[in-house]
Amino acid sequence: MSDYPTVPLARYREYAPDEMRRRVQAFYENLDRRRTVRDFSDRPVPRDIIETALRAASTAPSGANLQPWHFVVVSNAATKRRIREAAEAEEREFYEHRASEEWLAALKPLGTDAEKPFLETAPYLVAVFLQKYGRLDDGRKVKHYYPSESTGLATGMLIAALHEAGLATLTHTPSPMKFLNEILGRPASERPFLLLVTGYPAADARVPDITRKPLEAIATFVGD
Repeated sequence: MSDYPTVPLARYREYAPDEMRRRVQAFYENLDRRRTVRDFSDRPVPRDIIETALRAASTAPSGANLQPWHFVVVSNAATKRRIREAAEAEEREFYEHRASEEWLAALKPLGTDAEKPFLETAPYLVAVFLQKYGRLDDGRKVKHYYPSESTGLATGMLIAALHEAGLATLTHTPSPMKFLNEILGRPASERPFLLLVTGYPAADARVPDITRKPLEAIATFVGD
């Protein structure tokens, strides 16, 4: 028995098997409609929707419950422009010098290039930072365990929450992303993990004609 305080699992809900099937099927069908979007509308999105999606992300499991993430939500036009300029500089370097021919070939069906207008058009950018360590009130350093895995889980839940709200998203990872620390004033203890673009898709938005792998290609059942 742990020496630390615990509370009853009071909010857990159990469902009958048929209800379980209905709920998970509906959840799957909703997520199956999700597509990464690169054509965004500049229509405003109520801030409270973003706030609730972030609360959903914050429920993600994390190593030792240290919650090693920080989300910076950007809606200011001048800041979005600075981010776009810095991101495009890194992307030009990537496409022109760093990316292998194999990598460029893999990206070709997606139609991506160094131009990132969505970073200014979309109403919100969410810069996700991974906290390598934390600080106690007295300044002592606290090691964070599994910060990459934990932040990835939280980011996935954020994407699902925004999709549930009816918003489109784009995961953007220019490399390196250290410019985000400078532009957004984040400390050296935080590493940029991902830049999430969100808002309504443009009325004429188009997406690549691609498919997802079937279940048998992504999962193996042992013991059934």
